[in-house]
Amino acid sequence: MASYHLSVKTIKRSAGRSATAAAAYRVGERIECQREGRVHDYTRKQGIEQTFILAPKDAPDWATDRSRLWNEVEASETRRNSVTAREWELALPSEISAEARSQITRDFAQELVSRYGVAVDVAIHAPHREGDQRNHHAHVLTTTRALGAEGLGAKTRILDAAQTGGAEIEEMRALWGQLQNRALERAGTEERVDHRSLE
Repeated sequence: MASYHLSVKTIKRSAGRSATAAAAYRVGERIECQREGRVHDYTRKQGIEQTFILAPKDAPDWATDRSRLWNEVEASETRRNSVTAREWELALPSEISAEARSQITRDFAQELVSRYGVAVDVAIHAPHREGDQRNHHAHVLTTTRALGAEGLGAKTRILDAAQTGGAEIEEMRALWGQLQNRALERAGTEERVDHRSLE
């Protein structure tokens, strides 16, 4: 049975977290954090089916270099309590093909790029060996600053402000439901998801 899940979390320095570590862990790579002087090596991590980066059309070439991107993000934030990245965690329907799961994740990520002007780093994960084998999911890590030809710019405050953040996230939740339902329909299954409740 298809189930809906989308959660949004922030990567905050005040919680002892960094964007470089978050990215390395989710994609299973080795990233040296220049700000911390630490190496985050998750190359032995398993279950990662696909990774990719999307960025605005006018973004610098380095935006698709994962290590450079997240080190630039860390360098752009000067405060001890900075929010360096935002993570959108998505449940992917097991009823559709791996190719279809990849496509709806890419479509969602592209909407984040278009809507907020951010860079988006995606990792699609297979279900854990010991867990529910239907638990396909994606980690979508975004910059908290818009990315243009000159590099990282202004913060995407629309997602942080009390007046606008909830409404923005609700719109993205609805979009994620629509993307899944279209894919489920194309797959010929009667299953559908609804972002509004667990029923």
